[in-house]
Amino acid sequence: MDLFEYMRTNTMEKESPLASRLRPTTIDEVVGQEHILGEGKLLYRAIKADKLGSVIFYGPPGTGKTTIAKVIANTTSAEFKQLNATVSGKKDMEEVVETAKQTLGMYGKKTILFIDEIHRFNKSQQDFLLPHVEDGTIVLIGATTENPYFEVNGALISRSIIFELKPLSKENVKTLIKRAVYDNEKGMGVYNAKIDDDAAEFLADISNGDARKALNAIELGVLTTDKSEDGFIHITLDVAQECIQRRAVGYDKTGDNHYDTISAFIKSMRGSDPDAAVYYLAKMLYAGESVDFIARRIMICAAEDVGLADPNALNVAVSAANAVHMIGMPESQIILSEAVIYVATAPKSNSAVCAIGEAMDSVKNNTSVKVPAHLQDAHYGGAAKLGHGQGYKYAHDYPNHFVKQQYMPDGMEDVKFYHPDRIGHEETIVDYMKFIRENQES
Repeated sequence: MDLFEYMRTNTMEKESPLASRLRPTTIDEVVGQEHILGEGKLLYRAIKADKLGSVIFYGPPGTGKTTIAKVIANTTSAEFKQLNATVSGKKDMEEVVETAKQTLGMYGKKTILFIDEIHRFNKSQQDFLLPHVEDGTIVLIGATTENPYFEVNGALISRSIIFELKPLSKENVKTLIKRAVYDNEKGMGVYNAKIDDDAAEFLADISNGDARKALNAIELGVLTTDKSEDGFIHITLDVAQECIQRRAVGYDKTGDNHYDTISAFIKSMRGSDPDAAVYYLAKMLYAGESVDFIARRIMICAAEDVGLADPNALNVAVSAANAVHMIGMPESQIILSEAVIYVATAPKSNSAVCAIGEAMDSVKNNTSVKVPAHLQDAHYGGAAKLGHGQGYKYAHDYPNHFVKQQYMPDGMEDVKFYHPDRIGHEETIVDYMKFIRENQES
């Protein structure tokens, strides 16, 4: 490194954004991702022992993919090279590989190549890496916000370990916020700043697991807020809201307002009011509520309140839950809105809820009821000799694929648990059950 490169590096370290300066240099400084970086976990042990193989880090923005790569760079004895797939191409990779071959041949040192946004490379660019990963010329670390099983070549996937990074918890983000405000070396401590508890709580909440978002707001707040008479810069809730351009709403994820809002949300869907349901959805999203939590509530409502009046409602809700898990915000708000409106405007029936409730009570009150002999399994050893399965009528051998026979246990032949309403699809069910009763052959 020449003098000019040294000066440029020093200047960048001092002038780079807070989120970059605050990145940890050792694995023990990393906040969050305990499921892969907890002491004794595979990735933790591999980094500590400097025995890392090719890996791909997958997770939403601000969860620490680049941070972990930087920690590896500071820990490993191998050469460390970094490329960003948004601005790099095959020529850049060829240069890294050529240098890696020389380093391996002359000094016996491996080269770790970190490729940020690896999903941005096309298939041929990714294919170029294969033989060099295969023969050990380079150890690949890929980082992506997209599902690697869809966006990264299968051959690279098979040669790598996939580590999924989760959104940071609220407490993780609060830890980083406090570090950003009070750390004198990497943070903003030299500015004599203080942050109010409600401001830290708000930023941790609204960042939705993205630490970079909260740290950018902290940096802007400290740099643009005048000192008070006591000589300190005070990051209040008002300052935090201004810096992140979001207003705090009356919504505490652990308080009464949280439960009141989710209650109103569900009752609005149940009551077939799509406007109110979308409003409460928006309130939860604005406050940073977990999209997975919201999706679970929609699935429950689809099963409990729509039920068989529109069986497709549950399919829509489950598809929405899967989609938001893969996509994340802000696009997830469209998916959730679609599911909410569908469930709210669907015909309603809770007959399935009543059916399982009554059946559970029946089982609870009489646990000794036996399965009729002709319905019992005759396939296991000696069962047929005991009369199991004898007299059973195979429904597909009869017209219309149903046949009259006793299915309920003895003494419960006339008990009914399912009482469908003539609403939506259940009207079809009512007519079909009537057809069965009128056309069953003994």
